[in-house]
Amino acid sequence: MRTPRCNPGIGVIGVGLVLLSPAVLAATEEEALATVTNIMLYASIAFAIVVIVGVYFMRSRDKRLAPLRRVFEDGEAIHSVAPDASILECVRSMTAKKIGALLVIDGGKLRGIFTERDALNKVLAAGLDPASVKVSEVMTKDPCCVSPTTTVGDAMDLITQRRFRHLPIVENGKLLAVVSSGDLTRWFVRDQAAEVQELVGLAART
Repeated sequence: MRTPRCNPGIGVIGVGLVLLSPAVLAATEEEALATVTNIMLYASIAFAIVVIVGVYFMRSRDKRLAPLRRVFEDGEAIHSVAPDASILECVRSMTAKKIGALLVIDGGKLRGIFTERDALNKVLAAGLDPASVKVSEVMTKDPCCVSPTTTVGDAMDLITQRRFRHLPIVENGKLLAVVSSGDLTRWFVRDQAAEVQELVGLAART
């Protein structure tokens, strides 16, 4: 009767597999744990981004609903000229004050608005003499006006649709201020960096 011979190589492999199995299982568990951890991390980041974007758009909507009264300060300087002022005087005044428009007021009432565009298109392009032409001849008469209760969003939409840059604000026939598209944009994005940082902190707490 032949005695079975044990192959040393097979024995070594078997022992190695027995010893290796716990290590393999441990490694697999670690990989699974790492995968779950990464998924949870990515989910948290995605949730934080959703929260930030959602709150940001909600605040942007709230800003659009804010009344124009919040954009300007009561008693703010109003740059104006009389109807008989020459274009040369107006341009010099606008240059000195670094503004893009002048309101034309007569007897305390708003009669028109004179802008840089008027100076270019109605005076220079037409070959008129700036020193002899009166502002009343080339101003934009009866400009579009809004009340201080008009929302910032409506004012921005109006400026975009009508393609003008300056919007007088009038209440009960009294001129309160004039805001430009630049004023509205600056007010809309003012403190944006601080708000974003606040939203990031909110998301982190969430």
